[in-house]
Amino acid sequence: MSEFTAGEKDFLLDGRPVRLLSGALHYFRVHEAQWGHRLAMLRAMGLNCVETYVPWNLHEPRPGSYDDVEALGRFLDAAREAGLWAIVRPGPYICAEWENGGLPHWLTGRPRTGDAEYLGHVERWFRRLLPQVVARQIDRGGPVIMVQVENEYGSYGSDAEYLRRLAALLRETGVTVPLFTSDGPEDHMLTGGSLPGVLATVNFGSHARVAFETLRRHRPDGPLMCMEFWCGWFDHWGAEHVVRDPGDAAAALREILECGASVNLYMAHGGTSFAGWSGANRGGGDLHDGVLEPDVTSYDYDAPIDEFGLPTDKFWRFREVLAEYADGPLPELPAEPAQLGSPADMALTGWAPLGDVLDTLGGPQTTSPVPPSFEELGVDRGLVRYEVTVPGPRQPYPLIARGLRDLAVVYVDGERAGVLTEEDERLKEPVAGHARVELWVESLGRVNYGPRTGEAKGITGGLLHERQYLHGVRARGLRLDALEHVDGVPFRSLPDEGAPGLYRGNLAVRGAGDALLELPGWTRGFVWVNGFNLGRYWSAGPQQALYVPGPVLREGVNDVWVLEFEKAAPDRAPRLRSR
Repeated sequence: MSEFTAGEKDFLLDGRPVRLLSGALHYFRVHEAQWGHRLAMLRAMGLNCVETYVPWNLHEPRPGSYDDVEALGRFLDAAREAGLWAIVRPGPYICAEWENGGLPHWLTGRPRTGDAEYLGHVERWFRRLLPQVVARQIDRGGPVIMVQVENEYGSYGSDAEYLRRLAALLRETGVTVPLFTSDGPEDHMLTGGSLPGVLATVNFGSHARVAFETLRRHRPDGPLMCMEFWCGWFDHWGAEHVVRDPGDAAAALREILECGASVNLYMAHGGTSFAGWSGANRGGGDLHDGVLEPDVTSYDYDAPIDEFGLPTDKFWRFREVLAEYADGPLPELPAEPAQLGSPADMALTGWAPLGDVLDTLGGPQTTSPVPPSFEELGVDRGLVRYEVTVPGPRQPYPLIARGLRDLAVVYVDGERAGVLTEEDERLKEPVAGHARVELWVESLGRVNYGPRTGEAKGITGGLLHERQYLHGVRARGLRLDALEHVDGVPFRSLPDEGAPGLYRGNLAVRGAGDALLELPGWTRGFVWVNGFNLGRYWSAGPQQALYVPGPVLREGVNDVWVLEFEKAAPDRAPRLRSR
């Protein structure tokens, strides 16, 4: 048995000082068949540890209904086989540019505090999850050496009793390894987010000495660790692609290590936010209360190991720095994953309008005086069709979807009338009565950081015709996971003008391997290959293609479904190509 502790100045393994050289790799953003390769890449870069979050909403989509919680255990086993220690950050909140920061949509409105109802849900979840961690702690022959209490709580709140209760719950469920917190290196964040008797770590991208000086003012003793060294960054739809100079990032890494500190690269390998799990941020500077900024599907993060699992220039720069702190020669890189043998165009074979898809796979229709939220309809990722009748006769007035989150395609008497957004909630052309109005509202990702985490989706402030509220709202939701099987959807021949809807087709693959799927001329939606949801595409960019993991493809014919929300381009079929 080994013992891992956080001493007064150093991390100790069986009493011997050790430095943690860790890298973030989220098991839920990498196809399970590729875990071994990605972990071997971390070892080859010079790391001795892997860190992962755990997204609560992925594993408990409905209260008390669990989905493959054992995936965490299998990943920790893979880390041990790769010769890596492991740091687990179970939440309950994770941020991570992940939908709702990992909190289930059905918790919307419950504060991250000692609120009794909220803590009851957390306790039920932790008691289901933590056996996967407890059995794999280092003192039981496993790789787990540390477990986090909450995540960047000082950026959100200051309920010290809440943190104490979480730490007690972790201990009560069998966690014996050191606990830690992580926060920004600012006084108010460390004051609000740290906990006496629990190791405090800091997150930053540069100026390590300044950050650690701040930490030392709060914690004179204990190991120094940057729990998130932001060596890259993430992208938003409609914005520029973000990169960080490899030399600058390597110099910042060297500064951390010269301080005698341990480090966790965030991200070492980012992977992909498959299946519409990308979150969103709010602009507006330090307050994070401005315009919605949805995150793209790729979580490449400009990391040293790219989305395909391949080394970048940053990888080699980091490997050079990390080699100076290794116990011996670094391992060689594993063999590269297979790449697609030859390009393939999708052959489109059928189409179903959105209404038919909703009728077949959607939830029950409701009628209520005001529009229900996505949460009230049980929709986490997907869309909701709201229908309302504008009574008449009456003259044309503006139609307003008040409190819209996030985007609505509007039809009046069956004809497309425009697109509304959170920033432009008023339909450009006035609507006269009597009229039937449909608003197909899409969530672009729930906020994952800041004070507006947990806000509701849908039409949250009512539908107005001029200043008069319209009542008798009919609503029906379509969850993305309902499209994992589409056998019951009545497909038709292809439409003439690229109407929105579900398109079906196939790809003939020769030489299955990692690939990119391009959708030139298509607007916005989701793609499934052999039932695997690749995530959202959007012509807004900057992401131009979706990553297709090689294990998803098979030799020969592959089934493909494209759910297009606005305008398709059936004359320009999606195309599969190599990197």
